[in-house]
Amino acid sequence: MTSQPSPLTNALTVDVEDYFQVSALAPHIDRATWPVRPCRVERNVHRLLDLFDERNAKATFFTLGWVAERYPQLVREIVARGHELASHGYGHLRASDQSRPEFFEDIHRAKALLEDIGATAIRGYRAPSFSIGNSNPWAFDVLLEAGYSYSSSVYPVKHDHYGMPDAPRFPYDARPGLIEVPVTTTQMFGRNLPAGGGGYFRLAPYALSRWVIQRVNRIDRRPAIFYMHPWEIDPGQPRIAGTSLKTRFRHYVNLNKTESRLSRLLADFRWGRVDQVFGLAAA
Repeated sequence: MTSQPSPLTNALTVDVEDYFQVSALAPHIDRATWPVRPCRVERNVHRLLDLFDERNAKATFFTLGWVAERYPQLVREIVARGHELASHGYGHLRASDQSRPEFFEDIHRAKALLEDIGATAIRGYRAPSFSIGNSNPWAFDVLLEAGYSYSSSVYPVKHDHYGMPDAPRFPYDARPGLIEVPVTTTQMFGRNLPAGGGGYFRLAPYALSRWVIQRVNRIDRRPAIFYMHPWEIDPGQPRIAGTSLKTRFRHYVNLNKTESRLSRLLADFRWGRVDQVFGLAAA
């Protein structure tokens, strides 16, 4: 028997980057080759926009400045369709790999560029690979300096590439004037387990993703925040040679199933923008 959907509206988010900008593939791709690689992000984002329209879902698009600079009309289309435009930084550099001045330059540049192209205020930021954690808490101070009012850069799980398992599971004041909205987890057996999408959504059966989001809605009585990437609905993307078996598994498995799973997810829950779901929109 199928359970009834939660009355809560959850937050749907997209990290707008292309397949060759993924952090796990960085050791195999020279950043200098980005401009000459075949880009697929425009087509993939348009497909997501159409799918969201079909399901009456709104989302927050954490967009790379690098992408916005090359596809300004795509940025305008995101805004025109009623979605929230937010920042993913300019060059998809992990916050933890940058100095404080470098981080400020990256996020300030992205914010200014997105606001100019999208003609809308940029309040939110998500660090590539959820790379704000115990090693760089100063990043929250820099986000405030750059004019952001919220971040979604912490994932309260243990992971080999990211994670801050001791962080609060739900939105909290990272600094006065800056809210952190962590990616959703569910708590079981004394541990935080992923419940916010990403690779877990592709690799595990769909029923598990639906169950953990329902669990957060019903037991915690909180909206979930789900994230994905445009390249995850693109099984035809070029394969990058020389990657490890683990990287290939994480990146390529079930790409051909993600779009249909996403369509089911959009039907099974209500979805909105981060700023509206969590009351962060400007008055």
